[in-house]
Amino acid sequence: MTLNIDQATVDGLLLDGLLGSYAAAVDSQDWQRWLGLFTEDCSFAVYTLENVERGLPLGYMLDDQRERLVDRIKFVTEVWAKTVEPYRTRHFVQRIHTERGADRTYKVRSNLLVSYTETDGPPAVLASGYYEDVIRLTDEGPRFVDKTVYLDGIPARYLVYPL
Repeated sequence: MTLNIDQATVDGLLLDGLLGSYAAAVDSQDWQRWLGLFTEDCSFAVYTLENVERGLPLGYMLDDQRERLVDRIKFVTEVWAKTVEPYRTRHFVQRIHTERGADRTYKVRSNLLVSYTETDGPPAVLASGYYEDVIRLTDEGPRFVDKTVYLDGIPARYLVYPL
């Protein structure tokens, strides 16, 4: 039996795999794996929709190059280690729109819900919103060129880890 799968289906599976790998890396706090999901020419940002709608460029996280992602990992693992209250996250991500661009690049929008659990409390919702990603299919697999998080409102607690 031969299974015929078109390229759009294969690419969709690759995109979903990247989104799942991203959620797993952040939830397990595997920061080297997280970094490996980005291209060398990447950017990462987190904004609230309220600030975006008001034309305010203030963001929670603004990493406009890979070196800043490396710095973020250093802050999370070394500088802030044992100075912030740790918490666990669970990301729920659903791809809702895909637009193919040039050079094996896709624009992808995904809904996002993140729960969190502190060491001594019940789970709660940390944030909701959506991702707007630019993803490039490379020879090593799909990678984020640009990952932007838009939050529906102010998170339930201060953010330490990327969303």
